[in-house]
Amino acid sequence: MPRLGVNIDHIATLREIRHGIEPDPAFAALIVQAAGADSIVVHLREDRRHIKERDLRILKEVVKIKLNLEMSTNDDVVKIACEIKPDQATLVPEKRQEITTEGGLDVAINFKKIKEVLRKLKQQGIAASLFIDPDKKQIDAAKRAGVKMIELHTGRYADAKGDKEQDQYFKELESAVNYAKDKGLAVFAGHGLNYYNVARVAKIKGIEELNIGYSIVCRATLVGLERAVRQMKLLI
Repeated sequence: MPRLGVNIDHIATLREIRHGIEPDPAFAALIVQAAGADSIVVHLREDRRHIKERDLRILKEVVKIKLNLEMSTNDDVVKIACEIKPDQATLVPEKRQEITTEGGLDVAINFKKIKEVLRKLKQQGIAASLFIDPDKKQIDAAKRAGVKMIELHTGRYADAKGDKEQDQYFKELESAVNYAKDKGLAVFAGHGLNYYNVARVAKIKGIEELNIGYSIVCRATLVGLERAVRQMKLLI
């Protein structure tokens, strides 16, 4: 069974609608932790649209399970990561105008910059992962960059229209997992996974962790955060 990482960014999104103090991401993280999640995931975006630096510092203090920081290669964010030292940093692409991450990191094109950031993270003892598309070229580039783990972008599978298209992207994902495992990489996956499409992905042999956020927070508005996390754990 894959481990479950819960992304709590959108707890902070709710807070920022009114620029208030609630809901508090740190309090949410404690509920998620108690509900059986294996890690807490947050994305410190360059525009700070939801998670703030203060949130990250508090989470580092209170979270007892793995704290996984999603981040760009922006120098300011890299500096903060090196100061706070999350358990894991996952490098992701980032555009200011996007609603959510639109695809995987192009490691092949941005190899030099990524390699530099990975070196800085390693110096601080921070385990690093790269969020990439399920593509052999990107997996090869990630391996050359020196990471020991990757997270495969499941967006194409999650957004597929109809069974035929979903089957196509599922096979693409499955093939990428097998290829990465043959390269000696630990494989995680995430993006767009929800209570209706996650079970199939969770059954792919070789996926060690699934990172899910938006769907869990949405369900939490109806059934509560603890119950939403437990329901996802049962599905995977």
